[in-house]
Amino acid sequence: MLVISALVLLDLSAAFDTVDHHILQQRLEHSYGITGLVRQWFQSYLVGRCQFVRTALSTSSLALILCSVPQGSVLGPILFLLYTADLRLLIEGHFLFPHLYADDTHRLCRPSATLEFQNSICTCIDDVARWMRSNWLQMHTAKTVVLWCTSSRRLYLLPASPIRVDTDQVMPVFVVGNLGIYMDAEVSMRSHVSSCLFCYSASTAEYSSLRSALSSTVTAFVSRSSAVGLR
Repeated sequence: MLVISALVLLDLSAAFDTVDHHILQQRLEHSYGITGLVRQWFQSYLVGRCQFVRTALSTSSLALILCSVPQGSVLGPILFLLYTADLRLLIEGHFLFPHLYADDTHRLCRPSATLEFQNSICTCIDDVARWMRSNWLQMHTAKTVVLWCTSSRRLYLLPASPIRVDTDQVMPVFVVGNLGIYMDAEVSMRSHVSSCLFCYSASTAEYSSLRSALSSTVTAFVSRSSAVGLR
């Protein structure tokens, strides 16, 4: 029996900007037991924020923000994870293994190679898409990625047909970048190592072109750092 796994990386459009304040506050209270003064703290953090657009010549009027969690803050990603935590139970209900990181949702699918397994992926994605729509989130299918994985000797047996993601068809890829790591279909580090070497070579070439303009102290420091990095 052919044993393969699938990694599905789902992406959201403007995820942090579409978090509904009322739904979030209800979820904090009913799912996590956050009530009283603590709930008021979160409410004061979310409610009453305004935004405006300013150009060199003029400034727009203030607009009240009715949704979203502030980006670039400590609480923003935490609140978003609490807002979407129910997705984990939904995906696990399809016997798949989810991993949520900020606005990225990854699903590691159980080893199999049957048509039923591929259909279960599509069914799960349908449920995820419906859940997102009911919570004012929008799945960005153009950035959704599907990666089939198996041993190097069985790569030619991996499914090559597209997988339906909501209303779109997504073709499987052989290599995908995820949270700074490049993963490939044979679950090796070759693609990631090649990417690191390419970046190193590009940096070295740029340094070589500037070397004549650098002082001897800077040149010696860069040379020592390169030697340490290569060990």
